[in-house]
Amino acid sequence: MRAVRLHSVLLLVFALTGCATLKEVGKCVVGVSTKCLETTRKDAIKKTFNLDYATCQARTRDILKKTGAHIYAEDKAQDMIAVYVSTSDTTPVGIFFDRIDANNTGIEISGPSTDAKEIMSKRVFNAVEGKISEGEEGKVDAKELLGNK
Repeated sequence: MRAVRLHSVLLLVFALTGCATLKEVGKCVVGVSTKCLETTRKDAIKKTFNLDYATCQARTRDILKKTGAHIYAEDKAQDMIAVYVSTSDTTPVGIFFDRIDANNTGIEISGPSTDAKEIMSKRVFNAVEGKISEGEEGKVDAKELLGNK
């Protein structure tokens, strides 16, 4: 009887929390959750570009590839790319795109680490504007970029 009650309670909990929570738990277990990127978005580094959405996306993906950042998740509904600074620096950073209109796109860089946000925003914003900083290409470790070896 006690086992039946426990199962009933567990079933009720799962039914009330929905699949999204279970999905997020699974993501946390395998280390690919984007929840912290979404919750830290309020403190994101933001910039608006006089460019269309597709151009901003393409230039962002190009600089991520050139600098060795690792895309570990994408959420098309939120227009978000979740990356690790590099394959050796697994600090998570979220890149959110906002389609303002046909010729203007906002980009927000979020994450739990201020250093990682600053590094990625510099990389992404410079790339979207069509300029790459000297020494940025190929740099992959946030501590190395900041001089904290």
